[in-house]
Amino acid sequence: MELLFFAAAFACGFSVYQLKLPPLIGFLMAGFILNLLGYRSTELLNQLADLGVTLLLFSIGLKLKIGNLVKAQVWAPATLHIVLSSTFFAALLLLLGSLSLPLFTDLSMSSALLVGFAFSFSSTVFAVKVLEERGEMASLHGKISIGILVMQDIFAVVFLAISTGKTPNVWALVLLISLPLFRPVMFWVLNRSKHGELLPLFGFFFALVVGYHAFEFAGLKGDLGALIIGMLFAPHKKAGELSKSLMNLKDILLVGFFLNIGLNANMSFDALLIACLLTLVLPVKVCFYYILTNLFKLRARTSLLSAFTLSNYSEFGLIVCAVAASSGAIAADWLAVVAIAVSITFVIASPLNKRANGVYVKLEPFLLKFESTKRLEEELPVNLTDTRIAIFGMGRIGTGAYETIEATHPGSIAGVDIKPEVVDRHVQRGRRVLLADATDPDFWQRVNHSRVDMVMLAMPKHMQNIYALEQLKASGFKGQVTAIANYPDQQKELEEMGVDSTYNFYLEAGSGFAEHVKQNLFS
Repeated sequence: MELLFFAAAFACGFSVYQLKLPPLIGFLMAGFILNLLGYRSTELLNQLADLGVTLLLFSIGLKLKIGNLVKAQVWAPATLHIVLSSTFFAALLLLLGSLSLPLFTDLSMSSALLVGFAFSFSSTVFAVKVLEERGEMASLHGKISIGILVMQDIFAVVFLAISTGKTPNVWALVLLISLPLFRPVMFWVLNRSKHGELLPLFGFFFALVVGYHAFEFAGLKGDLGALIIGMLFAPHKKAGELSKSLMNLKDILLVGFFLNIGLNANMSFDALLIACLLTLVLPVKVCFYYILTNLFKLRARTSLLSAFTLSNYSEFGLIVCAVAASSGAIAADWLAVVAIAVSITFVIASPLNKRANGVYVKLEPFLLKFESTKRLEEELPVNLTDTRIAIFGMGRIGTGAYETIEATHPGSIAGVDIKPEVVDRHVQRGRRVLLADATDPDFWQRVNHSRVDMVMLAMPKHMQNIYALEQLKASGFKGQVTAIANYPDQQKELEEMGVDSTYNFYLEAGSGFAEHVKQNLFS
């Protein structure tokens, strides 16, 4: 049965991808189509979906630093948004109840607040998938979005602990005290796991056994445990490699999660109608995100992209409603409403996020009127004075190209990377590397008005280079552009978009990349 489900997911995902839409929309469609054909989720599929979410939270933890959560621009908007959104949705539900609409008439003030609380969350799974596909997990708006989502997860865990009566036992204190003490041992084991098949197995063990099951045994939420264990490993130099080793397995398991949303929905015309109605007010929730993050000195673009990343309803809302329904606080029909609403907002948010930079460019003159005049340190303008060549992506390829060109033409090159820790490491080694987002239209305007003659796109994800190239073209840049790619079809796509030359990631080394550039630029 599960093979049929995944076959349907592939067929729908493949069809949707041909329309240049994210495959997850196809996975959701497959779930609903199977539901309409009379199929229902199975215990095995539920287990696979749960495994996927647990590995996802572990992966988030690997990239998350506690310092990001304690920043005012993260915890304050997250807290205020929960309060404002819950209040707004509760008031809306009660208003609709006064109009004698089905389902709404049975809601009391407390039950309306419960449903409002469920709709206040945004989807962690969706946000991470979108940010990973765009290569923006390390961007400021990506880190803000993930920080807000983690704060929401914490609120949800507190709610679930209170509502289900599940309280931490004595082992919770032992667990929380012992984990930091055992971290050196855990680091030693990670180092000794090297780079082969032991590495993903290591992640699997610590996410599911030490994280999920140990925290459940201690009376804590297992998913929260996976997140915390991931955060313990975040400072380790192999955290990124560990996350990559789990990526394919995690993505396959998450297909089960998206299938489950459609398969578990109790479809009815009333549920569909109410879900569509609640989808119409989603822009209000998005505006709350934008206004609240903008209040804490984020740039208009950062606030807008963060809001778009969070522009959906959440699978966590399903869990909140399930707990409320089991206690009789709300009707079970609300589960179908939330499931359908979550699916609809995923479908809407996917193309919206894909076109986020284009939307920002159109709204920029209006949004800048409300932007704070003070900038956070992470968003200060970069200086491209005396730079003739800019390399975007200072990984192995970018670093190799930088070193080769700097050796023969010192002072003419600058590296650009989205990760602060990468920039700091290069600066400490005496390289001129700047912190900036290659998909930022404002940044490309500054490049266009500088002395930069050539841009080298050496970012690891193909879509990062595509989005950067789109912004580069939109800014009117007239210099040469060269880019790396993993596969021949990616090279062809880049060349069709106007790249002067492309280099296959597996066939070209950084030095060869740079030698060719020097021949073109300095001949």
